[in-house]
Amino acid sequence: MNWDADRLDDLKLLEEADPEGMLRAVAASAAQIRTSYRAAREAGVPALAGDGRPRAIVVAGMGGSGIAGDVLEAVCGNGAPLPIVTVRSYRLPGWVGATDLVIAVSCSGNTEETLAVAAEAVRRGCNLLAVGAAGSSLEDIARQAGAVFVPIAAGGQPRAGVWALSVPLIVAAAGLGLVEADEEVFEAAAGRLEEISHRCRPASETFINPGKSLAMELAGTVPMIWASSRPAAVAAYRWACQLNENAKYPAIWGEIPEVSHNQVVAFDGPLAERDIFAEEAGRTLRLFVLRDVDEHPQVARRREASVRMAQDRGVPVTEVAAEGLHPLERLATLIGLGDYASTYLALGYGIDPTPVSAINELKARIS
Repeated sequence: MNWDADRLDDLKLLEEADPEGMLRAVAASAAQIRTSYRAAREAGVPALAGDGRPRAIVVAGMGGSGIAGDVLEAVCGNGAPLPIVTVRSYRLPGWVGATDLVIAVSCSGNTEETLAVAAEAVRRGCNLLAVGAAGSSLEDIARQAGAVFVPIAAGGQPRAGVWALSVPLIVAAAGLGLVEADEEVFEAAAGRLEEISHRCRPASETFINPGKSLAMELAGTVPMIWASSRPAAVAAYRWACQLNENAKYPAIWGEIPEVSHNQVVAFDGPLAERDIFAEEAGRTLRLFVLRDVDEHPQVARRREASVRMAQDRGVPVTEVAAEGLHPLERLATLIGLGDYASTYLALGYGIDPTPVSAINELKARIS
């Protein structure tokens, strides 16, 4: 598979290479926020506050559904008066009990790990909130337990429904007083995603399209994606996962200051070396820094020093700044741009971004 940048500005080729419409799914992100917000309120999610504030919130989910827990934790921030934990496994931690809220998230509603955790939560007497496809096994568990269930529109890959899956969790957190997030906040985030979709639309040429431009910078590199805050770290993880699944491409992600104690050493390694006389560029490092206004002063110093060190060694650097006031807005701007970049990277390589054959093969081997 060879990279061909000309593919990105050929609308016919883009359409043919994306038969299941991943670009259309990314463009629908703003609509997901609005629809899911209404669905959460209609399902009675704000009423969860009537049971009092839980001791902890445990989110159960896998892959594109599991990131909803990370989004919730990042939006609530360090000021949250209780722990928010995401479980990506078949079992709840031993300490989880009747005073905790368990949120089970599954796009299909049939993810075996999430179903196992939801059933265990019911047995332990936990308060349960479920988010998933209507008519699914997850809905059956929720209904039998008398729990709140939020139906989301099924179809497509779970990773394409990140906002449909995440918004009910934030509505629940707002009802519990963990974060200020009213309808205006969700509308502001939707507006940011609409703006990104307009700038990154397929008809927009590469030199003015930030999604295509990022794909150009990603191509042929080993991307190291670093973040300068907790919301930015969730976006960095999302970028890496989207590069893995959409573009079938490797990526390394991390958060400052932790990367200052390990990944930074890669600047002195073999992938940081460049042969200017080589006919074709080899696979080399490229640093992508996701910046946020909510940076610890020492994190800002480490970020600035790291960027200078990379540049001193000839490692290219791309910095992407979050936009907006509310953490949900800022997270949306970073995730939205990364979703487009990973999809365009796939299409530039002539790869269909939707199928995940290796995941399906693995499931088949263990079924």
